Amino acid sequence: MRILSSFPWRRAAALFCACLVCTALWAEAAQGRLAEQVIRLHVLANSDSQADQALKLHVRDRVLEETQRLLAPAQDAAGAADLLRANLDGLTQTAQAAVAAWGYDYPVSVRLEETWFPTRQYQGAALPAGDYLALRVLIGAAAGHNWWCVVFPSLCLPAVSETAQPAAALTQENYALITEEDAGYTFRFHLVEWWEGLKHWLAEG
Repeated sequence: MRILSSFPWRRAAALFCACLVCTALWAEAAQGRLAEQVIRLHVLANSDSQADQALKLHVRDRVLEETQRLLAPAQDAAGAADLLRANLDGLTQTAQAAVAAWGYDYPVSVRLEETWFPTRQYQGAALPAGDYLALRVLIGAAAGHNWWCVVFPSLCLPAVSETAQPAAALTQENYALITEEDAGYTFRFHLVEWWEGLKHWLAEG
């Protein structure tokens, strides 16, 4: 009787695990589709001092002003990436000038590269963990807390407000997916991190 009574619990546990895996696979696939449509902005401060964090935001604002101008003609992420690659030197100069304007001599590096991000939330929006093409602005030692957003399509400053309209480069489904229009999105996105961690653990084992 004890053996028989354990069967429902085993079935429930197996069903629960199957649901988790299916949801994680869904979220992983959704992340892959999103990654093909967006370019992240990743600004890393020199340190966590109050002054360096304030400088980070100042540099962010100057870089965003420049990227919004540069990316105005872009129709998709591939076109936006080409424009950013062609203007990395100019963006570096913009960021370096912003640092110098505040009286600092930190070196600045601006790169366009694949970068892994954990699940991140920002003013009513979230993106699942995974690899994304990112415009990275590294200030000085780049050892401080960072700031992220989506530079293409433009979901930065303001990010996603109550009056924001779906960005043309994103499908309506994906726009709803990364904003609060899709309730429960952060839970599903955190499952990507769990799933990636499990795969990594199994690979090492």
